[in-house]
Amino acid sequence: MSHYRRFRLSVTIAVTAVALSCARPPVAGAPGTIPSASLRWIATWGPSQSSTAPRPVAGAADRVPTYANATIREIVHTTIGGDHLRVRISNEYGDLPLVIGSVHVALRQSGSTTEPQSDRSFTFGGKASVTVRTGAVVVSDPLPFAVPQLGDLAISLFIPDSARTSTRHSLGVQTAYISKAGDQTAATTFVADTTFRSWVFLSGVDVTNANATGSIVTIGNSITDGFGATPDSNRRWPDVLARRLLTSPSEPVKSVVNAGISGNRVLTFGAGPSLVARFDRDVLMQPGVTHVIVLEGINDIGRGGAEAVSADDIIFGLHQVVDRAHERGLVIYGATLTPSERGSPENEAKRQAVNAWIRTGGAFDGVIDFDAVTRDPAQLNRFLPLYDSGDKLHPSDAGYKAMGESIDLSLFRAGPKRR
Repeated sequence: MSHYRRFRLSVTIAVTAVALSCARPPVAGAPGTIPSASLRWIATWGPSQSSTAPRPVAGAADRVPTYANATIREIVHTTIGGDHLRVRISNEYGDLPLVIGSVHVALRQSGSTTEPQSDRSFTFGGKASVTVRTGAVVVSDPLPFAVPQLGDLAISLFIPDSARTSTRHSLGVQTAYISKAGDQTAATTFVADTTFRSWVFLSGVDVTNANATGSIVTIGNSITDGFGATPDSNRRWPDVLARRLLTSPSEPVKSVVNAGISGNRVLTFGAGPSLVARFDRDVLMQPGVTHVIVLEGINDIGRGGAEAVSADDIIFGLHQVVDRAHERGLVIYGATLTPSERGSPENEAKRQAVNAWIRTGGAFDGVIDFDAVTRDPAQLNRFLPLYDSGDKLHPSDAGYKAMGESIDLSLFRAGPKRR
């Protein structure tokens, strides 16, 4: 056979093999069946992570809990629904690799119990288990799943070793369930040994939804995180906003991601990294983000010593994140700081100065005036009594409802402005 004929034959065989492989239907559930790169992901939920600092006690290294041979079932209340699902797992603050034995998702029925027949397992690179290296985040393979809008998912993680739960979202305002009886990730009836109200390791849930136009990230401190709201009821002001948006037929379909961290500050480390330190991670890197609402600064006011800051310092920090959002083409709104009776007259003057700049400074694309909505007209540094949780700093359920209902939904029809 001539060299030319051998060449033609080899090319024909290669082309035929490629054609047959492309025509062959994919194996259901096989790794790589759904290329993640071909899907447009939007975050439907994503609690910001912070470190659980060790607390030395006599006779013990620290009080950071560990859960060897345990299953943690965490409840996620979605905003938008979708037809595919993936989870993000973080070991950002861990000091050792985190081994996850298996991860399952199911529709939550009530408490820790799931809907029969709804359970599905995640894979990571086609494998059921995954090791998350120190300081890293891993993303699961895409999973076909009918994700409900404004519904509850139960996401269960089996922890085979004694990894310290140092990466967590401490103020969950949502009960999580722990069973120390091995791998219970697929169990419909989940008998918990103990409970807590935090989210550990689970740092995000993303979906695909052809009708969705993007995500709104609300970043702030405990007043965004929901301190004082009734647990297990989804009554934070971002929850109220999500329900209004997603039940209105005239508004674009957008998720609402709560990136609040209780105790957070604009400029310095408080509970978790500061706003300026975490803005890229918690806002700019959220899948599908189009809009941002910032409610930060009340925890910076009144700090003493080396952490003392002025109103101008807080304004500078807020301006920094506005510029970074605009560089990415995002629309960013400033929310005014709500009343607080717990400060001095000097601190109140700082709050008023920051609020005046938010309202009139022109840096933000618009203003959401939570201060005007919640304050007592008779005493401007005080909540209306109905809106006070009782500690003179955090809103009640009624206060959060008023905040969420005060937001003009047309703000989220706006696209990025030319600059």
